[in-house]
Amino acid sequence: MNISFTKLNRPKKGALVCGVVEGGKLSPTAYKVDNETNGLISTAISCSQFTGRSHQTLNVFTPSNRILLIGLGKPSQINLAFAEKSGGVIYEALANSGEEEATIMMEVDDFKSVEIAAHLALGALLRSYRFDSYKTKITKEERPSLVNLFISIEEYSYAKKVYEVEAAVAEGVFFTRDLVSEPANILFPSEFAKRVALMTSLGLKIDILEEKEMARLGMSAMLGVGQGSEHESQVVIMLWEGGDKNQKSVAFIGKGVCFDTGGISLKPSTAMEEMKFDMGGAGVVCGLMRALAKRKAKANVIGVIGLVENMPDGKAQRPGDIVRSMSGQTIEIVNTDAEGRLILADLLWYTQDQYKPEFMINIATLTGAMVVALGEETCGYFSNNDILAGELQAAANAVDEAIWRMPMGEVYNKQMDSDVADMKNAGSRWAGAITAACFLERFVNNIPWIHMDIAGVTWLRNNLPTAPKGASGFGVRALNRLVLDHCEKKV
Repeated sequence: MNISFTKLNRPKKGALVCGVVEGGKLSPTAYKVDNETNGLISTAISCSQFTGRSHQTLNVFTPSNRILLIGLGKPSQINLAFAEKSGGVIYEALANSGEEEATIMMEVDDFKSVEIAAHLALGALLRSYRFDSYKTKITKEERPSLVNLFISIEEYSYAKKVYEVEAAVAEGVFFTRDLVSEPANILFPSEFAKRVALMTSLGLKIDILEEKEMARLGMSAMLGVGQGSEHESQVVIMLWEGGDKNQKSVAFIGKGVCFDTGGISLKPSTAMEEMKFDMGGAGVVCGLMRALAKRKAKANVIGVIGLVENMPDGKAQRPGDIVRSMSGQTIEIVNTDAEGRLILADLLWYTQDQYKPEFMINIATLTGAMVVALGEETCGYFSNNDILAGELQAAANAVDEAIWRMPMGEVYNKQMDSDVADMKNAGSRWAGAITAACFLERFVNNIPWIHMDIAGVTWLRNNLPTAPKGASGFGVRALNRLVLDHCEKKV
């Protein structure tokens, strides 16, 4: 779908989208059309339950075109998140309507600023995502008819500039959604790495470590996870150097288990097909790096992802094995299905050792315990630094991505001690998301750090206003905003 910005003017063709404030107050254009059609819009409203409540819609058909009324609620409710949801609702209402063009009239007080217009367009763009490359029979009715969406606003050129930055971030979200949606027989570790490597064309510096180099570095914790797979494990390092040479880098580390059977500690078969998205953390890091490169972020950012398959095999890691991590600390494997933390242990140590970043944030679909705690609506996160935690919370709030800080502490950390090694890779069934975070903290070497457990928010089971069901791309926008606020606004 093409999105364009035009000077505020009533179009001669295509659907017309007009806002209605709660209580039924029409926008100037809707009021004019109502007069031209002898009260057709007013009559349609009076014969329906449409009152202008937030995100209500009503189709009204005039002799010349379709009018889509969108409820704007009360003016005090209107903000950027509201605008994005409005854009998504408008897209969903028109996508398969048969309309090829639509124009949104930005003319209602509190709903006509350039920022509101840009974010309304962003919402429509985010909702328009589709992953149907493996469908061979798509009917005309199933394929969206809407081709062109026009945002009509007085300051259209300025609105376009604001939108272009947001659209670059949306491209990162789409890249994450694409990666997470791919089946594991297609997106195995080396193929994943190959797709990431294509981003050198955007100005990213990319290095790929294969198993021989990983072994030389002492990454036995990560290598143990993938040793039962026919596909070799990979580490991909992405560097975006858009900031001043004296500016410290910040780092984002992603878990990329391209398929997770659980290994010898085999998962139940029910819903195992969902384990194709156990690389969601790596997908978010890749989407973030793409977004930063596309919008030419004035920041120095490191992205590190570990790509493996966790498979049962005669060579697979066993419960009871002991591995030595890159940090030198030893780990007793008590559950091969607690594999993500083993990958992150080596990646966190590698990142702080090689790059000395200002802070590190790791992102992972790490525990089912997090889904039990917060459901599929909110991402839980853990941190050793209150200032950094506050910055991430503010960034997530700004883009309407729900996150919640979880507790840590010595009483949980002690549960990860092992009788035969420095630590074990899993504790008891209680507080599993917390003990996993405590395990990871042992590998950050006192650098400010956050662990984001995105197990519940990576995959949507139902449509949202700005995302169809499937891969959500959650986290890309919040982390992009964190880079903007922490790194770029200081320049």
